[in-house]
Amino acid sequence: MSDALRIGVIGVGYLGRIHAKIYADMPDVELVGIADINAHTAGEISGQYQCAGYTDPSALIDQVDAVSIAVPTSAHKEVALPYIEAGKHVLLEKPIASTVTDAQVIVDRADRAGVALLIGHLERFNAGIMALADRVSEPRFIEVHRLGTFVERATDVDVVTDLMIHDIDIVLFLVKAELTYVSAVGSPVLTDHVDIANARLEFNNNAVANVTASRVSNKKFRRIRVFGADSYQALNYIDQQIEVVRKTAPRPGQKFPGLETETIQVAPRPSLDAELEHFVRVVRNNTQPLVNGHDGLKALRVAEQVKSKIDACVT
Repeated sequence: MSDALRIGVIGVGYLGRIHAKIYADMPDVELVGIADINAHTAGEISGQYQCAGYTDPSALIDQVDAVSIAVPTSAHKEVALPYIEAGKHVLLEKPIASTVTDAQVIVDRADRAGVALLIGHLERFNAGIMALADRVSEPRFIEVHRLGTFVERATDVDVVTDLMIHDIDIVLFLVKAELTYVSAVGSPVLTDHVDIANARLEFNNNAVANVTASRVSNKKFRRIRVFGADSYQALNYIDQQIEVVRKTAPRPGQKFPGLETETIQVAPRPSLDAELEHFVRVVRNNTQPLVNGHDGLKALRVAEQVKSKIDACVT
């Protein structure tokens, strides 16, 4: 494509309006319009970015090449399918859908239409995660903690759907083996949904991941640790610092190998900027998204297994 890429944003609540801002600032991209079922919000955001504004989610179909969809998860299938079937490329916020059945329909339709379907697992575009993924091979044990303070946003869903699914996706990306066993525990604390959860994922190559997510902690703590055969690597999401510990050959006269430590400071970058720039490149160059529909479906399947195990414990 040599002309400006025409993009729309459907759903301009907390996250969607950030999508709109980023697109509006991009060179060679035209934010054609936005849509939101709230007429006041649609008017406010369209006025801010001097683009068309609608309350009908499908109003932009004939005006765009691609669209970001940031509506509630329960509406993903209903909103995304008309764009997909019209041959429009779609960035669909995570999780891909509220049910595996809906997710499978979305993926099948996107495959059939031959359109790009990028699922918004934002942490895959985290500069630290991208640097860590480049350094990790054949992990044996992964431990992830994603702990946050309580906020009212997204309390209509459980912590697995809201937060843990990010790390499930990252673990599946790093391990690249078949999942064979899931165990999990969790509990509601402040809401009617599970607010804190832990899952153990076991793979057919004997790798194991232990994933913890909480939205009721007294402070933010986000860290992933990856243990391999000869090294240990840990990323602190907040300060974007990777700690590496490697095994070294025994020194003369020593019986056991030694250890050396290195600290790598990753240049931070807003993950959403990186994700949307990637989406634009995918559409322009007709390439595969970093997180495609099949990846989103796979992460949702595992999240559903985790929730099923938790439900069995709670009941």
